[in-house]
Amino acid sequence: MNFDIFPNAPTPIYRQIVEQVRRLVASGQMRPGDDLPSVRVVALHHAINPMTVSKAYSLLETEGLLERRRGVGMVIAKSMSKSSRQDKLALLQPTLLSAAQVTRELGISDAQALAAFQTCLNEWTPKETP
Repeated sequence: MNFDIFPNAPTPIYRQIVEQVRRLVASGQMRPGDDLPSVRVVALHHAINPMTVSKAYSLLETEGLLERRRGVGMVIAKSMSKSSRQDKLALLQPTLLSAAQVTRELGISDAQALAAFQTCLNEWTPKETP
């Protein structure tokens, strides 16, 4: 499992990791007991500071999404309940608000923005995990 990290994005890297783990769990792509890559592996793969990854994992542990297992690392918490449709939509909301802001700034009509979004949905395919 690899995270999509965008160093030049306005969202801090630790927040990008937190949001991706939340979405993976909410969508069922990660289940209770699944391992996360180690801090060292993520940091080396993305050439980022290990403290950044550690901060993201610690935040997720504090909110109960992750559990620390001695000798194993971080895993998705067993006590996670199924995400409701509302929970999933709440995770999508910040991205949609950002897209809406850019749409207004560029003067794009609602119809054009919705059509562009639909095109993205139709073209997007999940990444294969090795």
